[in-house]
Amino acid sequence: MVVMPGSEDPAEAPAGQPSEIECRQIAELLADYLEGTLPRRTAELLEWHIDGCAPCIAFVNTYRGTIRATHTLHATEIPPELKKRLLTFLRAQRKSP
Repeated sequence: MVVMPGSEDPAEAPAGQPSEIECRQIAELLADYLEGTLPRRTAELLEWHIDGCAPCIAFVNTYRGTIRATHTLHATEIPPELKKRLLTFLRAQRKSP
């Protein structure tokens, strides 16, 4: 767990604002962070944590690389029979408890 400088006591954080962030939370927050939709304080905590955590730096770099790689993919039509089977399967899953 990493605590942001100047906020060693979680009670010092403004109401509703986190004062610390753990590695496991990086994965949960990363998509929102990269889209720019995290609250500013949470984004700052995430950045501060990542800057000092080698495993999280590697995770973020891999995540960004995956996003870049997917942007190079071209759309391919699904064969009609496969599409029909997939839709049948998904509809059946939606109906089952």
